[in-house]
Parts: sequence; structure tokens; C-alpha cells
Amino acid sequence: MTEHHERYCRYLETLTPESLARLSHHVTPDVRFKDPFNDVRGVNSMATVFRHMFENIPDVRFTARHVMAEGDNCLMTWRFEGKLRGQAWGFDGSSAIRFAADGRVAEHIDYWDAAENFYERLPIIGSLLRRIRRRLSVH
Repeated sequence: MTEHHERYCRYLETLTPESLARLSHHVTPDVRFKDPFNDVRGVNSMATVFRHMFENIPDVRFTARHVMAEGDNCLMTWRFEGKLRGQAWGFDGSSAIRFAADGRVAEHIDYWDAAENFYERLPIIGSLLRRIRRRLSVH
């Protein structure tokens, strides 16, 4: 793992609403950020996604578990925790991250199960999704 990978990982683990002002130090101006809800380009758009997260999910904590890197590419597995509708909420995911030649992130794509970790927690749609998941399950 290079210094660039470590620096970005530390930044994500210590991310706060205040540290969003330094996002441009870690990502390129035309960075692509994608997760199950967003697919945006540009440092300002990525900051907007994170700002929205902080406004709607109290006590956000992100912990990198494993980081594997080769050249400009990095794969990170992580744990996300916070509060959703007043209840503790957490899930595991992974990120595929591509670095530009200057060491900043050019692309950050998050992978996590939005159905299980978000939609199934909603009152009406959640019960329907849980029922469908049980029906499709092998056991």
C-alpha cells in the first residue's frame, strides 16, 4: 500500500462535516463517486453526497478493515456505522478506488447491499422485501 492509499484511507476514517473542506486535497476535480444511491462527478458533487449523509445519519463512523492495492487501484473493505431513524445501524461494504497520477482519487465506487441494509428497514417496503428474500433463500 502506498502513501496515497494510506492517506485517503485515514481521511475517510476521520471524515467529519468540517473535514469535507479538504476533500479536494484527496480527490481530483472530476472525481467519480458512486454508491447504491448516487452516481456523481466532481469534487463538489461528492462533497454534497457526504454532506447529505452527515445531515441525515447521526454518529457516522467509517472503519477500513482491509486494504489491498496494486498500482493505481485499491480495494477496500469497510464497516459503516451510524444511526438510522434513531436506531443503531451498521453494515459492511467495499470500495473500488482508482488513483490518478498525482495521487488523488479519480474514481471511488462503493458496493453494499442497499436492499438488506437500508430498504428492509423501512416500514412497508421492508416487510415485503424480507418476505421475498425468505422465499428466494435456499434454506
